[in-house]
Amino acid sequence: MKLWDYSRDYLKKFDLKKYDFKKYDKSIVTKHKKLICGIIALGILAFIAWYFFGMHQKEKHNALPVAVAKVKKEDFSFYISALGSVTPQYSVTITAQVSGKIKKIHFADGQNVNAGDLLAEIDSAPYLAQLQQFEGQLARDIALLDNARLDLKRYEKLWDQNSVSKQVYDTQKALVAQYVGTVEIDKGLIDNAKVNLEYCNIKSPISGKISIRLIDEGNVIQSTGQTPIAVVNTVTPITLVFFLSEKYLPKLLKHSDNLSALKVEAYNHDKTELLATGNLIALDNQIDPTTGTIKLKADFSNEDLKLFPNQFANVKLYVETIKDALIIPTAAVQHSNKGTFVYAVTNENKVKIHNIETSMNSEGKTVIVSGVNADDIVVTEGTDKLVEGMLVSTSDNKSENHAISKKRK
Repeated sequence: MKLWDYSRDYLKKFDLKKYDFKKYDKSIVTKHKKLICGIIALGILAFIAWYFFGMHQKEKHNALPVAVAKVKKEDFSFYISALGSVTPQYSVTITAQVSGKIKKIHFADGQNVNAGDLLAEIDSAPYLAQLQQFEGQLARDIALLDNARLDLKRYEKLWDQNSVSKQVYDTQKALVAQYVGTVEIDKGLIDNAKVNLEYCNIKSPISGKISIRLIDEGNVIQSTGQTPIAVVNTVTPITLVFFLSEKYLPKLLKHSDNLSALKVEAYNHDKTELLATGNLIALDNQIDPTTGTIKLKADFSNEDLKLFPNQFANVKLYVETIKDALIIPTAAVQHSNKGTFVYAVTNENKVKIHNIETSMNSEGKTVIVSGVNADDIVVTEGTDKLVEGMLVSTSDNKSENHAISKKRK
């Protein structure tokens, strides 16, 4: 009912006849009758205005402040987040293959080395003496072999002339074979001595960055010892190992024939800096039954050396992009024993529950399959006190919410 109609009905009920105006001058009453009615009407109007305005202010005061966001329709890039550890592509522990005193260290702590660079020398004098000894034995045994072969030729002639027994001839023949074996043993000993001499010069098998040395010159190192000389790690390129839940395995297997197409981003410990971008290169062949995770490895060129062996890194693995997806902040998604839902805000600033179906979430965003439409408004903060039909206020929210309120007006 309109305010004017309400006032008119009220005035109809107002009967001036019941008032005694005899003691007043009839001309005065007649003259001010309309004025009196106007004053009464204004009073009624003021009361009705106060009543409705006060109720509106009370209702507005009771509105619950919330943060909201708009349902957007855009391309959604699906990333999987994980924790990883940087590992060198190759890591070699430099140890001695022969025992002896370290004569010289040829590298500086932490320097870059190339494959084939001389890293350390072990005193080769004992192995050189051993080589000379074996070479002497070989010369002696070759002489014995030559003499035995000459005797065998003589015994062959005598055997043809029936001048020597079969036993003597066979014995000489076996002696020649024995000396042949001895010569071969001597050659093997010489080759082994030469290898030991080569091992006295310890060289780097790979290119990379060498660690701080773990043993100094003058110390005696054992080939069976537990203390290495140093460790060489490749840093360009470098790899990163991380683990993902087995629930992501079906999506990863779709790309098993071309894993390198999946991009991997490595961030620092607080996710404020992108350290490097690389490619997935390997997916392990089994799931860890104790953790329900699968191990993956990514490769990075690391030319700027922002990744370092054993460094902790936050990992984002790009999997796929969904075109024209309905997206809302993950904070807006609510769960109950009746299913998944969101609190939508109507044009009257009241909340309404919408049951939804989701497909995936990443980077604080969730893809909606059904339940809301593009440009719908959903509550992202303050949902713990909401019920169906409650009045909410978004006036104190961020700039996005201010723009939403302005658009509604």
